[in-house]
Amino acid sequence: MKHIFSYCLCHFLLLLVTSFVVTLSDDADVTETNLLLRIKSELVDPLGAMNNWSPTTHVCNWNGVTCDDDVDQKHVVGLNLSGSGLSGSISVELSRFVSLQTLDLSSNSLNGSIPSELGSLQNLVELQLYSNYLSGNIPIEIGNLKKLRVLRIGDNMLTGGIPSSIINLSELNVLGLGYCDLNGTIPIGIGKLKNLTSFDLQMNSLSGLIPEEIQNCEKLQNFAASNNMFEGNIPSSIGSLRSLKIINLANNTLSGPIPTSLSYLSNLTYLNLLGNKLNGEIPHELNSLIQLQKIDLSRNNFSGSMPLLNTKLKSLETLVLSDNSLTGSIPSSFCFKSSKLQQLFLARNILSGRFPLELLNCTSIQQLDLSGNTFEGEIPSSIDKLQNLTDLVLNNNTFVGSLPREIGNITTLESLFLFGNFFTGEIPVEIGKLKRLNTIYLYDNRMSGLIPRELTNCTSLREIDFFGNRFTGSIPETIGKLKNLVLLHLRQNVFSGPIPPSLGYCKSLQILALADNKLSGSIPHTFSYLSELYKITLYNNSFQGPIPNSLSSLKNLKIINFSHNKFSGSFFPLTASNSLTLLDLTNNSFSGPIPLILANSRNLRRLRLAYNNLTGTIPSEFGQLNDLNFFDLSYNNLTGELPPQLSNSGKIEHILLSNNRLNGKIPNWLGTFQGLGELDLSYNNFSGKVPSEIGNCSNLLKLCLHHNNLSGEIPQEIGNLTSLNVFNIQSNSLTGVIPSTIQKCKKLYELRLSQNFLTGKIPFELGELDELQVILDLSKNLFSGEIPSSLGNLMKLERLNLSFNQLQGKVPSSLGKLTSLHVLNLSYNHLEGQIPSTFSGFPRTTFMNNSRLCGLPLVTCSGSTSERKMQLSNTQVAVIIVAIVFTSTVICLVMLYIMLRIWCNWRKVAISNADGGGVGQKKEEGRWVCNDQKTRNGEYWNMNSFGFIPSPDKNNSVTTTCFFNIKMEAMENTNI
Repeated sequence: MKHIFSYCLCHFLLLLVTSFVVTLSDDADVTETNLLLRIKSELVDPLGAMNNWSPTTHVCNWNGVTCDDDVDQKHVVGLNLSGSGLSGSISVELSRFVSLQTLDLSSNSLNGSIPSELGSLQNLVELQLYSNYLSGNIPIEIGNLKKLRVLRIGDNMLTGGIPSSIINLSELNVLGLGYCDLNGTIPIGIGKLKNLTSFDLQMNSLSGLIPEEIQNCEKLQNFAASNNMFEGNIPSSIGSLRSLKIINLANNTLSGPIPTSLSYLSNLTYLNLLGNKLNGEIPHELNSLIQLQKIDLSRNNFSGSMPLLNTKLKSLETLVLSDNSLTGSIPSSFCFKSSKLQQLFLARNILSGRFPLELLNCTSIQQLDLSGNTFEGEIPSSIDKLQNLTDLVLNNNTFVGSLPREIGNITTLESLFLFGNFFTGEIPVEIGKLKRLNTIYLYDNRMSGLIPRELTNCTSLREIDFFGNRFTGSIPETIGKLKNLVLLHLRQNVFSGPIPPSLGYCKSLQILALADNKLSGSIPHTFSYLSELYKITLYNNSFQGPIPNSLSSLKNLKIINFSHNKFSGSFFPLTASNSLTLLDLTNNSFSGPIPLILANSRNLRRLRLAYNNLTGTIPSEFGQLNDLNFFDLSYNNLTGELPPQLSNSGKIEHILLSNNRLNGKIPNWLGTFQGLGELDLSYNNFSGKVPSEIGNCSNLLKLCLHHNNLSGEIPQEIGNLTSLNVFNIQSNSLTGVIPSTIQKCKKLYELRLSQNFLTGKIPFELGELDELQVILDLSKNLFSGEIPSSLGNLMKLERLNLSFNQLQGKVPSSLGKLTSLHVLNLSYNHLEGQIPSTFSGFPRTTFMNNSRLCGLPLVTCSGSTSERKMQLSNTQVAVIIVAIVFTSTVICLVMLYIMLRIWCNWRKVAISNADGGGVGQKKEEGRWVCNDQKTRNGEYWNMNSFGFIPSPDKNNSVTTTCFFNIKMEAMENTNI
């Protein structure tokens, strides 16, 4: 009986234990099921990725769930919901799946932080949470996942540093932390990750040095740390990582040379060092990297010649050396015929020489960029050897000559960039064979001739830019064949004739620039088909006629510039687009009122309608244009007042309303425009005072209020305009004095206050405006007092007009220092005294009607001669005295000699008469003395003219005074 009882008891216990074990097993299933259902309830699943997560279905059959192979106990070991469109946060409940080996929630829209509780998943091998919106720091508990081999949590919004606990993941193969906002440095112990094959840190804010310890990651194949702030040298120890296939250190601040040890990386296929501060020469040892397929060393400071040769780099497909300082020419041994080279970019270096014929051996080249160098000469006619070429980029060199016809044989060509050279001649008609050509840029050359009709056979063309050449003739009538055309830029050529109507059939056209030509005619009605057009510039041509009403269908127009043509009628059809940002119709013959619908373009920034025949008032609806920056309605026939609603346009910087018939007062609200730089209300009928609020426009550079009916005084607040360059308020009825505060306007270079009723003295402070250059015009006012000498400080001044005032006193000598002055007018004042000698070159009209002024160019001042004598130097005085004494001495000696001779001859005559000589003797003696009355110049001397009395003996033919003939000859000789 005991044995039976014992047997039954044992059997019962066995059943109980078995039942308990089964229950435990069922409870494990139930627990994981409930946990997953709870996790599901916390997530948003718009794509229904978890639709079959239901208690009626076994958990191991749920989408994305993987269970282990244990028949008795089914545990969840994998959860993969990658790319399922889930949103919400990562549940901490996942940490209870202790058997979990793989967790992949990548490429969803999850937010929040990475739960630190995930560090308890000791069996986890893969953790992939990349491409979500996760934020916060990387939890240090990640370092507890000792079995982890793949950790990819990049492409999130993670911040903070890389936790040093990462180095504990000794089994890690893949570490992906790229495309976050991590900072700090690479952990020094990174070399402990002996099994690491892929290390991705790109697109973060990491800084510091690349640690030398990275050399211990001997299995590393991919090292991507681009777009960070790493600095210092590239560690030469990287050369020991013989398994490396990819190095991407682009866009950091690395410096120094490229270590030659990189040449030991025999498995390297990709090397990208662009956008650093590396310098020195490119090591020629890199030619040993025979597996290298792509190398980019652009945007550094490399110098020297180009050492990399495609003949050695047998696998090279892409070589990018742009934006360095490489010199010399391309080596003659660069290419070989079996080359795999597809992309060669050498732009913006200092390479020179003719077009490198060596490149023609690389027939595999698809993209060739030699732009921004100093290559010269012609493009070789053998260019068509490059039969695989898709992009030829030769812009900004000094190439010359014509485009070779053979270029039409490169049927693979898609882009042709030849701008910024010195090409001449015509476009070859063979260009029409390039059926794949989508872009042709020939701008800034010297090409001429017609656009060949054959160009319109290139029906793949999307962009044509011939700006700044010398092309002539008309636009091809067949231009409408280019159905894919997006850009047509023909500005600054010599095209003539009308726009061909077929252009309207280029329905993809977005930008049309035909400005600066000699085109004429009207706009074709077919333009209404250009529904994609957003920019059209036709300025500086001879277009005429009205704007077709059909253009009102162009709803995408943003930029319109029809200025400097002969358009007439209303411009209403151009205002239908609500997207306008610029409308410039300056210098045409548009008439009628300004369309109110223009106010619907709420993004309008520049509105220029000057030099037309517009009438009516300024629409108050313009107050809705909150982004308006440039507002020019000058030279029209507009009337009325400035609408107060315009005060809402707070971003306005230029208001030009001159030469209209506007009236009313200048509104105070103009002072609210803090960014206003130019205000021109001249030649209107504005009245009242100049509002003091104008002084609030601290950025104002130009203020023109001239030729209105303004009255009152110039406000003191004008001194607040410290940036003002031009102030013109002439031809009004202003009174009062010039405010002394104007001295604060230190940047004034043009000041015109003429033709007003200003009074008082000219402020001495005007002399402090030492930037005044163009003119200082105070004429036709009522200024009195003296001209301030401080005006002599205006050394840059070119024109000074103080005429028609009541100025008194002298012209300050300091004005004579104004060496730049070439126009001066001081007329019609009450000035007096000496004109500065430096002004003698000005015309008399400069000083007229100043009755007491003297000196050149007017009359000489009285007493000026004696003053000049008093100013003679001592040397000059001594010379003059010596000359006077010498001359006087000579005259005295001559007179003494004459008197002595007269006395001697008189004595002889007297003695002879006293001896009683006869008549015959007298005759003989007389002949001896008179020499028979010798004549001089055929005439006799008439001695009576000297007042001598003749002899009483009238019969005597010989006068007793004839001896004076000799003396007179002597006197005559002394006067020669």
